Amino acid sequence: MKIRTGISFLMAILFFVLFIWFLLPLKAGIVSVGNVFGALVSGGVCAAILFRRSLRSWLGHIWQIGKAAIIIVIGIFAAGAILAAVISFFMVKEINDKPKNSNTTLIVLGCQVRGDQPSQMLRRRLDAAYDFLAENGDVKVIVSGGKGSDEEISEALCMRNYLVGRGIGEERIIMEDKSTDTRENIRFSKAIIEEQGLPADITIVTDGYHQLRADIFARREGLRSYNISASTALWLLPTYWVREWLGIAYYTVFGQG
Repeated sequence: MKIRTGISFLMAILFFVLFIWFLLPLKAGIVSVGNVFGALVSGGVCAAILFRRSLRSWLGHIWQIGKAAIIIVIGIFAAGAILAAVISFFMVKEINDKPKNSNTTLIVLGCQVRGDQPSQMLRRRLDAAYDFLAENGDVKVIVSGGKGSDEEISEALCMRNYLVGRGIGEERIIMEDKSTDTRENIRFSKAIIEEQGLPADITIVTDGYHQLRADIFARREGLRSYNISASTALWLLPTYWVREWLGIAYYTVFGQG
């Protein structure tokens, strides 16, 4: 009994830590379906563990009048957990699908620009791209991202300026500055690849959590993609990882995202 109580206590602590972890991005003004959903689930599970006796009693009362509904809800949660595990497996798989050689076209997916400078997340993507470009002098790169309503310049121009500033030749950098989401990043970059006769095998540079969704879009466009993953700040990782679960599931069902 004491062992069971100890395990329950440790599980409650674990889910409480997750709950706080999902709230951390709020300090930076980041509110998304990822941290909202994650906080609700982790907080709910923590409360269910701490108040499990009361919960069992309450479930016992409604079991007689709503057992079918309870079974359905439990089934939905179980299916969701399995789906999240499966998606996570493929997310990790794509993170490790690195380019086999230099016969590839690099595509850097855009992210938030602050003023005329890349955000921390975008800078990490660019640094990852720079490392590959510095080692493979014949590779060209498409920097892909339009100008958001809250941005002074396009993400593509910001990325180009950053890479040039680090010593990458301008002739190796091609700007795609019209896209507004990941699907357009890939679609518009494909058009550039075909127009300029660049290698059709692409290497996508983005955050690790984002690689699977980008790869799905690439496959829909008939492209074979490899991946170079930028590191994601630890305090943001759970939020964006969970957001990808939901984004991939939504795209799979509705064909959008």
